[in-house]
Amino acid sequence: QVQLVESGGGLVQTGGSLRLSCAASGLTFGGAVMGWFRQAPGKEREFVAAIRGSGSNTYYADSVKGRFTISRDNAKNTVYLQMNSLGPEDTAVYYCAARFGTPATMSAQYRYWGQGTQVAVSS
Repeated sequence: QVQLVESGGGLVQTGGSLRLSCAASGLTFGGAVMGWFRQAPGKEREFVAAIRGSGSNTYYADSVKGRFTISRDNAKNTVYLQMNSLGPEDTAVYYCAARFGTPATMSAQYRYWGQGTQVAVSS
């Protein structure tokens, strides 16, 4: 049974930083593309970042490029999202997702999902 468990969310002031973690189990982690998505109230879930199984390639939404960094530790079966220079527009529930295949930016292409962690940025 595949499980993805996110942690690290919370309340932060504008300009602050947070580091999200996603611990995976029940899958061949090193072979999985891992992605981060977010969903703000009243909005659709949107792509944030993705990383290949080897960690050799990363992909970002334009809205977070230069501020967020995705990384992974295959020895720990964990993927991270370092978020810097946060603003109120980053307030959302952040989800970790996994898929096998090529990196993807659409949520429908990811098979496995975590339960989400709330990030709130105050102005």
